[in-house]
Amino acid sequence: MRIPDAVRTVVDTAPFAHLTTLNADGGPQVTVVWVDIEGDDFVVGHMGERRKTKNVRHDPRVALSMLATTMSPMGLPLLQKLARRYLGPNVEFPPPQFRNQPGFVTRITPERFGGVGIWSPAKH
Repeated sequence: MRIPDAVRTVVDTAPFAHLTTLNADGGPQVTVVWVDIEGDDFVVGHMGERRKTKNVRHDPRVALSMLATTMSPMGLPLLQKLARRYLGPNVEFPPPQFRNQPGFVTRITPERFGGVGIWSPAKH
C-alpha cells in the first residue's frame, strides 16, 4: 500500500508516534517511538532488545498512531464537551452534516500503568 503524501508530510514534522504491539497474552503494549518512512514502509529504530521487539517477532500485527500539528476540516471526532476543550469554548461540533448520525463512547478500564513517569512510584 502506498503511503499518502499527506501522511509523509506529517512524518516530516517529526511527531512522536505510538507503536502498539501485542503481548504474548494478547494484551496491548504501547511505546512512544520516533518514526520515519523508507519507500512505502514506516521504520522505527530500537536500541536493543525490548518488549516491543519481542512482541513484533512473536506477532507482527501492530498499530502506529501519530498526532499531526494540523487538523482536518472536520476537527476532532469527539463529543461536544471534548470539542470545546480541544478546539475552543465556542466551537459548534459536530459539523452540521454529521449531527443526525449516532455517536458511540468507548470506555477503557485500566488494569495497570507502566513506564517511567509521575504515575509510577520511585524505585530505590
